Amino acid sequence: MPEQVLPPELVVIAIAAMPVSELRGAIPLALKVYGMSPWKSYLLAVLGNLLPVPVLLLLLGRIEGYLRRRFSVFDSFFSWLFSRTRRRTGEKIARYGALGLVPFVALPLPVTGAWTGVAAAYIFGIEFRYAFPAISLGVLIAGMVVMLASMGVLSIAGV
Repeated sequence: MPEQVLPPELVVIAIAAMPVSELRGAIPLALKVYGMSPWKSYLLAVLGNLLPVPVLLLLLGRIEGYLRRRFSVFDSFFSWLFSRTRRRTGEKIARYGALGLVPFVALPLPVTGAWTGVAAAYIFGIEFRYAFPAISLGVLIAGMVVMLASMGVLSIAGV
């Protein structure tokens, strides 16, 4: 077996910070592979999932503009991403604003989560001071749902 290069805690934080895995990957990894306690798993995964959120909320517009200007492939990517995000979040966000981000981020389903919540906040022009607390609350709820499902307390599809 190869030697572990990074401490398990950093691996869990890194997995939680990634756009596809987020909490859905980090919590089961922490619980089942690394044998961490439920609370340690939860806290590390929530921390990791929230780490990129303020940076993305503050810089997504600049990053998008830069990448679209420099690389044509990103023009297509952002058009696809924002179109998909509008379709999936449009009604909820248009009706409830930042509060609509909470349930969207809280449901631990494919293509929901903090990263998509940031994209939705950007697309719908929700200010940082409203978006960050709403996304954070959604992440806290999603973390609890994933932790309980990973422990067998809840039964939900896809977790």
